[in-house]
Amino acid sequence: MSERERMEFDVVIVGAGPCGLAAACRVLQLAAAAGREVTVCVVEKGAEIGAHILSGAVFEPTALTELFPDWRERGAPVTTPVTHDEFHWLRNDTASLQLPEFFIPRPMRNHGNYIISLGRLCQWLGQQAEALGANLFPGFAASRVLYENGRVAGVITGDLGRGADGEEKPGFQPGYELCGKYTIFAEGCRGHLGKELMEVYGLREGCDPQHYGIGLKEVWTIDPAKHREGLVVHTLGWPLAGDTEGGGFLYHAANNQVYLGVIIALNYSNPHLNPFEEFQRWKQHPAIRQVLAGGQRVSYGARAVNKGGLQSLPRLAFPGGLLAGCDAGFLNGAKIKGSHTALKTGMLAAEAIFGALGQGDAAPAVLDSFETAVRGSWVWRELEEGRNFAPAQKKFGLLLGGAFIWLDQNVFRGRLPFTLRSPVPDHIGLRRASDIPAITYPRPDGRISFERLSSVFLSSTNHEEDQPCHLRLKDPTVPIARNLPDFDEPAQRYCPAGVYEVVKQADGTPRFQINAQNCVHCKVCDIKDPAANIRWVTPEGGGGPNYSGM
Repeated sequence: MSERERMEFDVVIVGAGPCGLAAACRVLQLAAAAGREVTVCVVEKGAEIGAHILSGAVFEPTALTELFPDWRERGAPVTTPVTHDEFHWLRNDTASLQLPEFFIPRPMRNHGNYIISLGRLCQWLGQQAEALGANLFPGFAASRVLYENGRVAGVITGDLGRGADGEEKPGFQPGYELCGKYTIFAEGCRGHLGKELMEVYGLREGCDPQHYGIGLKEVWTIDPAKHREGLVVHTLGWPLAGDTEGGGFLYHAANNQVYLGVIIALNYSNPHLNPFEEFQRWKQHPAIRQVLAGGQRVSYGARAVNKGGLQSLPRLAFPGGLLAGCDAGFLNGAKIKGSHTALKTGMLAAEAIFGALGQGDAAPAVLDSFETAVRGSWVWRELEEGRNFAPAQKKFGLLLGGAFIWLDQNVFRGRLPFTLRSPVPDHIGLRRASDIPAITYPRPDGRISFERLSSVFLSSTNHEEDQPCHLRLKDPTVPIARNLPDFDEPAQRYCPAGVYEVVKQADGTPRFQINAQNCVHCKVCDIKDPAANIRWVTPEGGGGPNYSGM
């Protein structure tokens, strides 16, 4: 076996999203101000910075202003201010009602925010980090945690050039050991190393399970006559059933483009529900279709999003490392925003680590100062005020939940003297397929609605075909023996990229097929499988989607 090369840094950061890049920038800012040398490595599984970044995105610039007060002068791609908010209740497939601003929950109002491409912002943050001296390693997937003497000592990147059988191919390159005095895990939602660390160190004891949604997004170029730059539209209601949490968004960005999509909570109970098809159906509503008609779809992607909030946060510090951003679950569901909290928690992680590095051999292994700083920050206050938002939707449904949220946020300002809990994991609760009617989805028209494979093509997703499958089944018999008879194998529908199929073999028996090359790294299969049987791990570095402007 080839020898692994070992590279030593003061700080290793896993993930070049807003959290990881903010952490890199902040620790190097502090080092420059103190006249100290600190070495920082950021490892990113996407082929380039921003390739795996997907978000709505309406962006709150609070944390960016703290990190770079002169971000406008530096040319940050944050240039389209929100000019107006609209909230529509889609009553059925043709009717809708625009809600007066008075009824919009306070955190969902976007005065002072911007419509951005988060991918482009991350590219810009990467440039700032490099200018400060960070070592950025795109195209290298952090595949394993490096443990030494019970402490996290860094990560090991994935091997390059293994065949599907696990054997080394010609040109094989072993992964690197990237060693750090401290490691920040900022992989984004449902990070596979973060999930491991929570198990190894028992970080989730005493908190609710994390809860998730699937976010599907498209970018369209539309008729200039229909474009209203700066307009933010949110919808609730149709096509989702009353017991299914979720909603849609349509943001009028610059250059006659709109960013649109739906988010559906992954605690849904109907095994026949297909999030991708719900998205395509949503676009056919007259309120949405009239904006898109005559336009052109230019990009597609999907990603899991956190929605558990304060009650689902794990402990953040463990020997040698920290969890930050969406890897820990800091998205503010009441605002439907997580980029600003990702930036801020990355900065707080950097400050805790920089302080510890200054203590030399006396530095603690577990940086409890990070937990303290987070609890004292505006991030914690935001999540505390919005803590009942998602549980109320789940507990009371669309109308009663909406009324509770309005009272909680607009009257009591998130200060009601109780906290709703949500202790049931999202993968539990699917009803048997035989107990609920199937959903008949209309055929795509090729103009407004489309099928999955042409959509995946727009995501520029690519994986080396001859490599070990990165979608691991704990028990290969479960899909056919259990999930198919009980739930009509829901992986066929919840995956937004057509990765999972049940195909008939020559003898007529069903077989579970995994088309791993299609995977857009959304992580939904790792969350929603009713048997918790699918484990997502990193493929070869550089594989997956290659989003542009998402």
